[in-house]
Amino acid sequence: MTVFHRNETREPLPQALRGGVIAIGNFDGVHRGHQSVLNRALEEAQARGVPALVLTFEPHPRSVFRPDQPVFRLTPAPLKARILEGMGFSAVIEYPFDRTFSELSASDFIRSVLMDWLHASHVVTGFDFHFGKGREGGPAFLMAAGGENGFGVTLVDAFRDENASVVSSSHIRGLLGEGDVSEAAGLLGYRYTVEAEVIDGKKLGRTLGYPTANMQLPPEVELRNGIYAVRFRRADGSINDGVASFGKRPTVDSNGIALLETFVFDFSGDLYGEICSVSFFGHLRDELKFDGLDPLVVQMKQDDAEARALLSGVKPLSMIDSKIAFASDTNP
Repeated sequence: MTVFHRNETREPLPQALRGGVIAIGNFDGVHRGHQSVLNRALEEAQARGVPALVLTFEPHPRSVFRPDQPVFRLTPAPLKARILEGMGFSAVIEYPFDRTFSELSASDFIRSVLMDWLHASHVVTGFDFHFGKGREGGPAFLMAAGGENGFGVTLVDAFRDENASVVSSSHIRGLLGEGDVSEAAGLLGYRYTVEAEVIDGKKLGRTLGYPTANMQLPPEVELRNGIYAVRFRRADGSINDGVASFGKRPTVDSNGIALLETFVFDFSGDLYGEICSVSFFGHLRDELKFDGLDPLVVQMKQDDAEARALLSGVKPLSMIDSKIAFASDTNP
């Protein structure tokens, strides 16, 4: 079995991965719209008997041009790579995006990236993909370049959901900002998931009977503050249900930073320093300020019971969902 190749620094591509089918795009969220492009690339690669690769760009181009406006990334690079690997791709190429690269002409992009570096045999992308300085390269340019350089091109139309709406990362970000993780999951095709290191906290939850695994998410994450039913996945792949609070803990902290605090059901042990993930299944309520710890504990018991009930009957939405938020032997 070929080991998944994640190329972050434009290192030479292994010989076995050259001549593959390349899916090109930013793919933040790897949502159902992206999956229509990505699955087409997987089909093309299988039909041709060649590797399937993804070419994306890091950091997000908007972070380079507007650094004062951080992008709420649905899938930061490591998580995106894990999802793409789970879909069946052989590699993800995270091309280093900077202002110098943005000045590259469309012709130079074709020659230096697709031909000289990746040796593409076929390219799959969305119908509105543009590239090169000033977005000079569009679908017609790409098709013509393919004819001149000997690689095929497949353009995939915009994917629409069951309501005939185009699925977009910006729409999903908006849903998460409203706390609607269920609707977001329907558009993503899997439960919204975050990854972070478990950090030390004030250990107040432990004294209340609810020890939590604490994570600090990037400040640009715009998830609605509140209480959620979640699945908690450790680095070793083990999964436990849980209930999580995302917010600033107004009952116990007057000026705290936003933390994701997860009470992991049926678990005891030390998680400090582990990179773990949390998948969101349902928004139970908004974050509230209680008049002391006693009413807070009463509410926490109710949240615990409600989360357990919600999670007791959940099923995977897709293969991706199964691999991220369910046990390895669970099939959608």
